[in-house]
Amino acid sequence: MRYVKLGKTGLEVSEVGFGAIPIIRLPVVDAVTVLRRAYDSGITLFDTANVYLDSEEKIGLALESVRDRLVIASKTLKRDRAGAEADIDLSLRRLRTDYIDLFQIHQVSLELDYQAMTGPNGALEAVYRAKEAGKIRHIGVTSHSIEMAARLVESGLFSTIQFPFNFIESRPVEDLHPAARKEEMGILAMKPFGGGALDNGELCFKFLRQFRDVIPLAGFDAVEQVDQIAAIYKTENEVFPEDLDAMDRYRKELGQRFCRRCEYCQPCEQGVMITPAMNYPIIARRMSGAKAAGFSAKAMETVRNCTECGECIKRCPYNLPIPEMLKENLALYEEHAAKG
Repeated sequence: MRYVKLGKTGLEVSEVGFGAIPIIRLPVVDAVTVLRRAYDSGITLFDTANVYLDSEEKIGLALESVRDRLVIASKTLKRDRAGAEADIDLSLRRLRTDYIDLFQIHQVSLELDYQAMTGPNGALEAVYRAKEAGKIRHIGVTSHSIEMAARLVESGLFSTIQFPFNFIESRPVEDLHPAARKEEMGILAMKPFGGGALDNGELCFKFLRQFRDVIPLAGFDAVEQVDQIAAIYKTENEVFPEDLDAMDRYRKELGQRFCRRCEYCQPCEQGVMITPAMNYPIIARRMSGAKAAGFSAKAMETVRNCTECGECIKRCPYNLPIPEMLKENLALYEEHAAKG
């Protein structure tokens, strides 16, 4: 494992980080095991948020004894000072620490978010105060909008930028990453597996490792996954023509119209299990139609409850036409179920 400086923060981090959303699915004892395996494998950057259910608490429990050897990043979705202050204190308690290395204002993608965050009594004011008090050491930001991310970089307000990056969503290479480097910002890559749409870990990291100052945050919920990625980082990175061909096949198959499983669209008031239903075509490609229909029946049957109210569209950071896509997926599911 190689260690690199995270932009102008001066923080030294492992060349791959731990994205801590998936551990919310695990019992505490299993989450602790996975987190410790990651640390023992050389991973020192752990990225979480207090909206990730009990993720912070599991990190605090698993890694409290090695806190001084880690870089812990957390986030707030709040846009107001009081809300962000409460989130910072909550994160400190859950993480069992008296400081957070990198605290990020999360998912700033809309103009109203930017104005609220930077305005009087905004979240940024809370974060600056927390930094002065020693509760946090560096300030970062995350976004899902390439245009807003560019603006956030240009603002000079942040030390790091976190944005989706993988061989499907590679647009940051063109302008965002060069602009961040010019500002000496640390660059964090969320969704290295396209939110689960990309199932070839070796291929994903062959692409990502070409950008040595971009730190991917891989989500792990099993020891075997940690071992697989750690093993990749023990080898020299080589990208062959057949790898480029495979990446191109994924691009043609997925395009940009696919669910990244961020789950901002949920919960649905009508009980639609949006995320698994949105990913039905991926499931169907990985097994026979009949098996896919049986495997996904519970989720797909809830799609019938959709009233097309549009609330999920408002929440989706990728502006996906979710009700339309759910309707298409339901038709595919029905076709498979009828054949089965």
